[in-house]
Amino acid sequence: MTLRQNRAAASKTILSPRPMHDDDTLSLRHQLVNWLFTPLFLLLLFSTVTGYMAAVNLSNKPYDLVLLERAQLLASRYMLHVEGAPTTPMEAVFFADENAFRYSLHDQHGRKLTSSGKLPSPRPADFKLTQPRLRDTLFHGEKLRLVTLQVIRPSGESMLVQAAEPVRARMILGRSILGNIVIPQLMFIVIAGIAVWIGLKRGFEPLDRLRREVAARPRNDLRPLDETCAPGEVRPLIQEVNALIARLQAMMDAQRRFIADAAHQLRTPFAGLKSQAELAKREEVAEPVREALDRICFSAQRCSHLVTQLLTLARNEPEARRGVVQQRLDLHRVAQEIAAHWAPEALQKNIDLGFEAADLDCQVKGDEASLRDLLDNLLDNAIRYTAAGGRITVRVGFKTFDHAGAWLEVEDNGPGIPVEQRVQVFERFHRIPGTSQPGSGLGLAIVQEVAIRHGARLHIQDGQEGGALFRVEFPPDAV
Repeated sequence: MTLRQNRAAASKTILSPRPMHDDDTLSLRHQLVNWLFTPLFLLLLFSTVTGYMAAVNLSNKPYDLVLLERAQLLASRYMLHVEGAPTTPMEAVFFADENAFRYSLHDQHGRKLTSSGKLPSPRPADFKLTQPRLRDTLFHGEKLRLVTLQVIRPSGESMLVQAAEPVRARMILGRSILGNIVIPQLMFIVIAGIAVWIGLKRGFEPLDRLRREVAARPRNDLRPLDETCAPGEVRPLIQEVNALIARLQAMMDAQRRFIADAAHQLRTPFAGLKSQAELAKREEVAEPVREALDRICFSAQRCSHLVTQLLTLARNEPEARRGVVQQRLDLHRVAQEIAAHWAPEALQKNIDLGFEAADLDCQVKGDEASLRDLLDNLLDNAIRYTAAGGRITVRVGFKTFDHAGAWLEVEDNGPGIPVEQRVQVFERFHRIPGTSQPGSGLGLAIVQEVAIRHGARLHIQDGQEGGALFRVEFPPDAV
């Protein structure tokens, strides 16, 4: 074993859980908001339309009465003026607001008697009116309110009177009335909306708190949910979820016991099979038989390795280590012993296995047996995939980069791991496509289980000479 200087890694790829995304469907809060606010806004729209109609009606009535009285006064003034009775000149009464008030007088034959401003010509039906008629009209691009009425002159002949004024003043009054109706309603809806939103937020706070609690749980935490902090309407759902968790826990326990028991039961037959095949190879047998015995030994060895990995995986699952108390230990010592243990295996394959320590004192809080399993599988994986003449380096250190805890690295110059495979390699029984080396696909799954149990962050990145670099960073509270 050689001692080489510590080299800092230049890049890192962090394995982290998939980010959580909001569901595309509407949440209950959004549905309640929609059901509450949609009728309110429809009511506001209906109120605005009806309010506008009421405002137009209220603003038209007084203006229409004044316009009708002025038309009648106009007719009486004209008749007095024609008959020569002393009266105030018409120009003094009506011409002062010529831009606002316009009129025209026609005899029963349609001839214009007098006028002020421009008005549309009377229609034939207007000469048959028995009651005053008020209507809106558009004349030369200007909207006017027009009153038409028939007046009987002293001579017995009828006279058609038209009087009109722009609707600008009416519209201003209508908008004022509409504003006084709509603005208070809008303010009321806004205040009601704020109150409803605050109420919904406070009402959903227990559910949000429960969601945060569940999201913060580790993946192996199958404790029942606390139903006392949820509203009564949600408690039956939480009770059913707790029952499902209990069934899932029982199923996982049964599966774990089955794997552990099966692995224990298989160790002895596979060991016996390998021993018997080795004994048979010592006898004088034909070459085809010897080749068959070699294949039997190889298969028995693979099966024995798989059984050992299954036992190690079952031993390092959180539920199996629940009663194990983590103690303070020297990571430098553990890593050096494991590297020394694998040195003969590396030398047999002509691989340079080195150990580098940036700090001689690397105290961490953990389970030594589990950490040995972690290092065993990392080194087994590195030796298995590194070609003869390659290099493998085990490093330990303390307080580097932005991380304030101890760290452990295993680097090789083998084929490496593609970036797109750096998440899948930690899945159980996953093998990189095209891999020719025998293996169970459980080694890196064991490494991940141990890292999770110790709260450590696990990284895969490219090695300095190609290959792969596995880095385990322990949290500060593990020191």
